[in-house]
Amino acid sequence: MNTYQKTGYLTENFRYFHLQTTSRQDFHYHYHEFYKILFFLKGDVIYHIEGRAFHLLPGDIVLIPAEEIHCPQLQSDTCYERQILYLSSTFLKSFQDNDLSLCFTNARKRQSYVMRVPSLYQKHIWDILLCLEDEIKENSLYAGKFYQETLVSQLLILLNRAALNQQSIYPDNTCQNEKILFILDYINKHLSDNLTIDNLSERFFISRYHLMHLFKASTGYTVGNYITIKRLFFAKALIQSGTPVTEACYLSGFQNYSTFSRAYKKHFHTSAKNREFSNGHNGNSMVE
Repeated sequence: MNTYQKTGYLTENFRYFHLQTTSRQDFHYHYHEFYKILFFLKGDVIYHIEGRAFHLLPGDIVLIPAEEIHCPQLQSDTCYERQILYLSSTFLKSFQDNDLSLCFTNARKRQSYVMRVPSLYQKHIWDILLCLEDEIKENSLYAGKFYQETLVSQLLILLNRAALNQQSIYPDNTCQNEKILFILDYINKHLSDNLTIDNLSERFFISRYHLMHLFKASTGYTVGNYITIKRLFFAKALIQSGTPVTEACYLSGFQNYSTFSRAYKKHFHTSAKNREFSNGHNGNSMVE
């Protein structure tokens, strides 16, 4: 059974990277336990997020909520350049009445994770990123960390304003098989139900073999593994909100507590009874 790596780590409010990949290489499907923004500068890239595919253009902003499975696919040897921000959920929700994760929520509701902002916003955003990069390089400046967080806060305010602006464009998904999107949507809305390949194939009028083949080809992962990982995320959210562990186990669709407990510990590297989570990583140092 395929597994999807939790990559990167985050122990601060944010981390910033400016990256270039100068030759074509394969990236694996992965997820993070924090939010990610990718500012696309150049390249020939299709970005896959939860079964959807987006052909990126320079200036595109990719908004990836925590725990969404994603992967860039390089189409040629053209240099792939991007700026990336990792953001903790605590930081995004720490601004009193202003939830700066709104842009991610909107992207998820629209089922489009890519935003193309009006030119006025774009100029301000790139100016802030340039200033942030300079500040990080000059790490010894007075109140450097505080000023960096101030810049990131300004950036998030602009992104959320852009997300609410009617002139911002959310490109359509370019996935060639729309049926897989309906199946993904159904799975995520019915995690507590008895989800099996046979049930799904019957509901969506598709053969068992064709469903497994299509799901893997369209998303990069198996039906069973996708359901398991989403149930674990759901259970984690329930536990962190105060739901008793045993109740969370069954509410998230697991039929056996021992199976749930083992899977939870293997996946999150902690017991389900431990409500504390870090954004640590699993030893893989790849950044994307």
